[in-house]
Amino acid sequence: MYRHLLLLRMLVLLGVISFGVFLAFQYGFVDLFVSADRSYLSSVILTMYIALTMHWVWVGWLLSRDINDAASLDGGSVPSGTASLTSDLIERLESSLGGARRERLLSLYYDQLMNRHAFGHFATDVLLRLGLLGTIIGFIFMLLPVADIKDFDGAVMQRLLASMSGGMAVALYTTLAGLVSSTLLRFQYHVLDSAAVDLANRVSTHVETRAGLGVDET
Repeated sequence: MYRHLLLLRMLVLLGVISFGVFLAFQYGFVDLFVSADRSYLSSVILTMYIALTMHWVWVGWLLSRDINDAASLDGGSVPSGTASLTSDLIERLESSLGGARRERLLSLYYDQLMNRHAFGHFATDVLLRLGLLGTIIGFIFMLLPVADIKDFDGAVMQRLLASMSGGMAVALYTTLAGLVSSTLLRFQYHVLDSAAVDLANRVSTHVETRAGLGVDET
């Protein structure tokens, strides 16, 4: 069994996303996003996504370490010197595997695993809402020049349409940036959620098996 298999899968996913970003740069989509967005919200959204992806990698590393510790349970012990949630749980259960205490610790263990991802899910909603905020700002930019119309001269209408198209560009690009970044980040954290659930099930099965093999319950 490979060590840090989850981390390797995450790196593959990150490579695919990075390749997509490279293509976006190559075809000028990123430059178009930045230059056409007068509100600069697209740049803020993309910067936040990069920072949140770094947080995702860090949380994935912690979870991968817990998965490695759980895999070592098949050998009967957790490596010494580790400070993961899994090793901490097993150390607490070494002295007693009483039914009520065991259930409480397992429940706390699962909550701690999933709580690592809570910030990521919150940030996903923030990115989406920033995109929707950009939509509103874009429509405001688009409608502001209408109040300045004094006559319906051709040159005036041409300037009006140019201003309105700029506002529409803000609305569309910020919405697209928010949707794409939030969807990608949601999928990234879904990968961690699935791995965390599998880890919790594995640890719970191991603890229950040990309890069923003759460890006295209190």
